[in-house]
Amino acid sequence: MPNTYVALRTETVATATTSVTLSLSGISGYTDLVLVASGRTSADLDINGRVNSDSGNNYSRTALSGTGSAAVSARSSNLPYFRYNYDGYWTSGAVSTSIAHFMNYSNTTTNKTILTRSNNASTGVDTQVSLWRNTAAITSIEIYVTGGTFQVGSTFNLYGIANADQGAAKATGGIITEDSQYWYHTFGASGAFIPKQSLTCDVLVVAGGGGAGSGQGGGGGAGGLRAFTSQSLSAISYNCTVGGGASGINNGTAPISPGATGGNGTDSTFQTLASATGGGGGSGYVSGSSGSSGGSGGGGGGRDTGSPQAGGAPTIGQGFSGGTGFVGAPSYGGGGGGGAGAAGSNGNSSAGGAGGIGSSAYSSWLQAAGVGELSNGIYYIAGGGAGGLDAFGGLGGGGDSGQPAGTPITVINGSANTGGGGGSFYTNRGAGGSGVIIIRYAK
Repeated sequence: MPNTYVALRTETVATATTSVTLSLSGISGYTDLVLVASGRTSADLDINGRVNSDSGNNYSRTALSGTGSAAVSARSSNLPYFRYNYDGYWTSGAVSTSIAHFMNYSNTTTNKTILTRSNNASTGVDTQVSLWRNTAAITSIEIYVTGGTFQVGSTFNLYGIANADQGAAKATGGIITEDSQYWYHTFGASGAFIPKQSLTCDVLVVAGGGGAGSGQGGGGGAGGLRAFTSQSLSAISYNCTVGGGASGINNGTAPISPGATGGNGTDSTFQTLASATGGGGGSGYVSGSSGSSGGSGGGGGGRDTGSPQAGGAPTIGQGFSGGTGFVGAPSYGGGGGGGAGAAGSNGNSSAGGAGGIGSSAYSSWLQAAGVGELSNGIYYIAGGGAGGLDAFGGLGGGGDSGQPAGTPITVINGSANTGGGGGSFYTNRGAGGSGVIIIRYAK
């Protein structure tokens, strides 16, 4: 059986409120929508709804209700809302659930039919059919109460129902997910992508991240990031090789050899059609060398004396350069590794350079695939590692260094399947994060 239900929106009440509105902006490819509401109200309340903010007398309904000892029916016309319940109202003392099914919601030639069900153990069970007398496509759904509020923790989950011919993925391989428009195949480890038919695909390839330099060294550069659009693929097997991150060192309480430079990450490839270069390693403290070049460049190490150590160069089109290490005692300032979205910051006399931010250009891919780092509703990938001490890695899986904001950091490695660079610290040299390959195609 094809999977035809797709989660689209979730709203959880954080502060008691009288209404919750879900926008349908950006949702397409579905015939019906289902809204599941579950929670408590501050008093015994009926649950009402409106679509497209229409509060005119444009709704009608037929209801059936049962309380366990009696069954009743009712009909109402010219209402300013549709209702989820008849007898089965929500109460403050018990969790209630209401479900609304919006049929043919995007059709622009017919009035809209809404099927609702609601249940509460203490008040009853309802089912209703409501009609919104309007041919416009539904673009927003509001659920509200009068005379009270939805209590904290109440949830509102919106799902889409696709036609059966949209419900089956057209290839095998990797972890398969979907959104309203695309199927996604995500490879966190090497494997085979096998289309069941000829497909036009977009491919995102992220290489493994570079390792940090030792001591107050430079942060590791992020793995190279490349995207390839409109690739014509046949019904054959395509090899996906996911690059590993450079290894790290944890030396406990003893300092690591100050000259040790982090290794480069490993390349990721999609057959022979697409490849990305592993991130550059960060330079070690007083190593006398620059950060290594790679997909994004590694940061230069800090030094007590001598010339500043530059960050490594990026591969054109795949990332950015590493930051320059600081010169002067105490030299805590290794440069940050470059990221897919920006160069690593330079070190200074009191802290290392922050890792370069990763790319947010593929946020929708990352959200659907469940990879990357989330910040303020946006997903990032391929962030650079932090240099020296007391610095943050770049958004997108870059490893931190030392003790940012006074909080002990025990994991300074780049995050797995982000291509993030490793962060540097006195007794540790953070490893790079492994890469990832994501393939998507339209439903």
